[in-house]
Amino acid sequence: MNLCDIKTIKQVMSIYGLTFRKEFGQNFLTDKLVVEDIAELCCEGQSKNILEIGPGIGTLTYELAARYENVLAVELDRGLIPVLAYTLGEYNNVKIINDDIMKCDIAEITAPYLEGGLSVCANLPYYITTPILMALLESKVAFDYITVMVQSEVADRLCAAPGSRDCGAITAVLAYYGTAERLMKVPAGKFLPPPKVDSAVVRIKLHKDKPYAPKNEEIFFRTIRAAFGQRRKTLPNALAAGFGELTRPAITEAVTATGLDVNIRGERLTMPDFVALSDKLTELIAEVYTNA
Repeated sequence: MNLCDIKTIKQVMSIYGLTFRKEFGQNFLTDKLVVEDIAELCCEGQSKNILEIGPGIGTLTYELAARYENVLAVELDRGLIPVLAYTLGEYNNVKIINDDIMKCDIAEITAPYLEGGLSVCANLPYYITTPILMALLESKVAFDYITVMVQSEVADRLCAAPGSRDCGAITAVLAYYGTAERLMKVPAGKFLPPPKVDSAVVRIKLHKDKPYAPKNEEIFFRTIRAAFGQRRKTLPNALAAGFGELTRPAITEAVTATGLDVNIRGERLTMPDFVALSDKLTELIAEVYTNA
């Protein structure tokens, strides 16, 4: 069955009385070569098991099942569950969970699939890309790779270099967890129905051992969020909005003690800068609570 063929897609949808649901970000790939490339490249052959989010009618799932020992697919749309049973009927190595990935205990559902390596491969809905990525990263699951199809401009942010115009909070967070690279561009015309913008595939290689070790991970992430929360403001002013327990002079002291110029903006900071700055803020916050 060619699940990239437009006639086949429409026929399958018609058989089960389904329509494309915009609220679930349903846009199905229609280029078989692109689908095969994503399945082939998603983990560089390092994983035996794949977690897929939002399999749709099974277009990518079909190719993943042909290449990997096990595929665990989480699909929110209940109406697609019987469709997946039909389109993936020839495979016995696929497990479908009808649930919302944002409400799942990701560590629990993936626990049986860690032996032999586990990676994520997904065509993510545009409207919830960052929350899903954060849920995967914060799950503490030892993924080898996270490979996702995202909106092209989101791919720019995920893969941006420090100090570039596209650099944002998600860029810094990803740099802490792993290394992101753009694999390919996928034009809007390769989907049914076609979205309004082009997409891109990004592969994130997760660090086995993180090269950075902030004293307090929670404050480290607070530092990143605050630094990018008000991009037009200088770093001390941006941090002041995110660290209400500290005085402005204390925050300025933390910035200068880290060796940073008080007029710098958050987007210019490197990962070592964020770690050093958050460590200083951690010390200052500890002093505040000690003296309270």
